[in-house]
Amino acid sequence: MPGSHASDQDLSHVARALTALLPTLNRAVDRRLAQDVAIPRPPEGQLALLRLVAERDGIAVREAADVMLMKPNNVSALVSQMTRQGLLERRQDTRDKRVAHLHLTVRARQDLTRVDDLRHGYVIEALRTLTDGDLDAIGSALAALSNLARRLHPAH
Repeated sequence: MPGSHASDQDLSHVARALTALLPTLNRAVDRRLAQDVAIPRPPEGQLALLRLVAERDGIAVREAADVMLMKPNNVSALVSQMTRQGLLERRQDTRDKRVAHLHLTVRARQDLTRVDDLRHGYVIEALRTLTDGDLDAIGSALAALSNLARRLHPAH
């Protein structure tokens, strides 16, 4: 596997910039969203679980906990809360009654789609203001950022 020949100082600079920039981008989008959306915004843990279940319909609670780097009992408590709120459905596995599979409710899917469409729209609007060079650089960086995410969190 090829490695980087970058210096420790260069790597440190990139790591600091990424860990500062990515949350800032997310907060900027979230602030715009808070201005435009009348539905109450679920806590970050709930949003992360909703997005995971949307991506992996039928995921088991234990697997969701592994992907989210959380304890299974904490995810189970989150699932119970979200089930009461009408956001998730918990269905028992037909072969193993101890296993629960998670599914979004129609309401949760609609809300998540609406929110994600707005989030993507904000980013598209901002991307349209960038130069072709900036867009090319961002496009080229996406695969590398995906690889970085997999190395930081292989289960994701």
